Amino acid sequence: MITLEEFAGAIRESREIVVFTGAGISTESGIPDFRSPGGIWSRYRPVTFQEYVSSEESRIEAWKRRLETRETDKNAKPNAGHYFIQSLNEKGKLIGLITQNVDGLHSESGLPDEKIVELHGSNRRVLCLKCAKSYDPDKVVERLVGRFASPKCDDCGGILKSATISFGQAMPERAMRQAQEWTEQARVFIVMGSSLQVQPAASFPVVARRNGALLAIINREPTPIDDYASFVHQGAIGEFCRRFNALIADG
Repeated sequence: MITLEEFAGAIRESREIVVFTGAGISTESGIPDFRSPGGIWSRYRPVTFQEYVSSEESRIEAWKRRLETRETDKNAKPNAGHYFIQSLNEKGKLIGLITQNVDGLHSESGLPDEKIVELHGSNRRVLCLKCAKSYDPDKVVERLVGRFASPKCDDCGGILKSATISFGQAMPERAMRQAQEWTEQARVFIVMGSSLQVQPAASFPVVARRNGALLAIINREPTPIDDYASFVHQGAIGEFCRRFNALIADG
């Protein structure tokens, strides 16, 4: 393992950094982790893609859950962790960001869309599963009042679904391919706020390390590959990033 100062030195010197984020970076913005106590999945069984497509009851249940989290999602703002990543890009150091999150907070922090790969899609768009027309989710959700039916496409009548990847739905090929390319280019690969237990996304840090990249893991809890990493910090991401920014500036 390298020291904090050595990690800071690697960040100062590198212009080939890839960052990989999970739910842990968003919890510090007030968005509950689906898997944590009190999260959606601790109270409800996930609706699979096959159930969503085949069952009106399942679609209504999924939209009810969206209504339940709507205000939390809308009020969430980027935190120090998001802005740390955005600053790496401003300094010309970031190849790209790979995220498992669907909340769009990386975009809101000012990171350009071309530098972001959202492996699990985005809840800031709604798509028609038939014609692929895109909708503003607020315009869709505000129509869901009373005993509503699941929303349908205005153009073709197809099923509307949040542009997120559900259980049983294929991972987006283009996003996976871009994430793989960035991972193979990385000289420094930073994991922030991921338990690294969801495959195939969790394989990217391993690929980066095997290719010779410095692998740093910043997470509140241990991950299965901590022993494989070059640097590990267990604790709050925002607090770490604020201290680390000062250390980089002083170097």
